[in-house]
Amino acid sequence: MHFPEEQELIDRIAVALMQRRERLGTAESCTGGLIAAACTSLSGSSQWFERGVVSYSNESKTELLGVPAALIGLHGSVSGEVALHMARGLLAHAPVDWALAVTGIAGPTGGSTDKPVGTVWLALVHGSSEPKVWQELFSGDRHAVRTATLRAGLMALCEALEDKDR
Repeated sequence: MHFPEEQELIDRIAVALMQRRERLGTAESCTGGLIAAACTSLSGSSQWFERGVVSYSNESKTELLGVPAALIGLHGSVSGEVALHMARGLLAHAPVDWALAVTGIAGPTGGSTDKPVGTVWLALVHGSSEPKVWQELFSGDRHAVRTATLRAGLMALCEALEDKDR
């Protein structure tokens, strides 16, 4: 898979992470590894991309990332609380400096009145800095929602890295 529209963001992320000698990891649910795939499409990405975890099921969120099952039961797997725990869990269990997590409803099924198709929660965590957790509501089919999530995550990471460089 090729990511031409995201290539500039990936290039900027790579430069910033290499300059800082930091590494990135992703914890992905609704994107199924698209963010990791986009990052590793760049030759030499092993210098700054450490790992990607696809935690599609609730069980995998708990087993691989330490998201409490009770938290998923209380807020649902598509929530800011779960996205934040996914990112913090990856940061705690992997040799990464940055963790980007996404969880959402890509559709066409699975939506509800409270959480329609296109609802996505993202979390970006760096060390002891204040985490960024936000919700997006994307339109379109499954491919469009997943692609928009990829782009939103990469843009937020790029902005955070470049903001910290100033």
